[in-house]
Amino acid sequence: MTCKNCEANLRTDYLYCPNCGGKVIRNRITVKNLWFDVLDRYFNLDNTFINTFVHLFTKPEIVIEGYLQGLRRKYLNPISYLGLALTLSGIIVFLMTKSIDFMAFDMFDNESQTVFQKKMLGYTMDYQALLFIVYIPLMAIAGWLCFDEKKYNFAERNIIFMYSLAHFSLFSFIPSVIVLLFTPEHYMTYSLLGSLTMLIYTSYVIARISKAQGIMLFARLILFYLLVSILYFSISLIIPILMFLTGEVTLDDFQPKNG
Repeated sequence: MTCKNCEANLRTDYLYCPNCGGKVIRNRITVKNLWFDVLDRYFNLDNTFINTFVHLFTKPEIVIEGYLQGLRRKYLNPISYLGLALTLSGIIVFLMTKSIDFMAFDMFDNESQTVFQKKMLGYTMDYQALLFIVYIPLMAIAGWLCFDEKKYNFAERNIIFMYSLAHFSLFSFIPSVIVLLFTPEHYMTYSLLGSLTMLIYTSYVIARISKAQGIMLFARLILFYLLVSILYFSISLIIPILMFLTGEVTLDDFQPKNG
């Protein structure tokens, strides 16, 4: 028999091709073996996904800096990890579109704000994946300005925050689904708490990787988030401008409604 990937000759007892490393497939795809293939690829206890997920909690510096220093087999690479996070976030966006009418936007009892916020959320959901990806280089830039002891370049800093944000997205997936399915009216409050959790986890990762300690670490973290906020809100201003230019929102959406 021959390998379907590289056409090398194989012995009949081979499970993997010694030439290209591809798995030898002997059976047609069925629901059963497709399901087992998914489980084996992502959720096997010996698989890199589980190691990556657990160790990004317990020792994120080993996962991230290990990848930067050439460790490639033990942990899932950041592109695949981010891809999985974006896939699951698509489910969150789908549930949000189904629950948007139940969400409580009016935190200040102002109906005009409710109209704009609903339109803003609906607009940004269409570009959720792109916005998530844009957030990574913004944090990389802020990290370069605040934490430069290890002299990581821009690409390497993107890897740090790619792992961090993808991991936050993955471990917040199940709670997000539960809130959207059972108490969507509390999702906006949950989102604020989720943002705080993301800041805490990102700070934890930075603290484990950075050489800074004590007051110096705290001060640099404050500066880091200040810079991230400035960069993020600068980019975010583009969204309402585009909404005005395309007619998605008008000045009437900001005016108080009677009754």
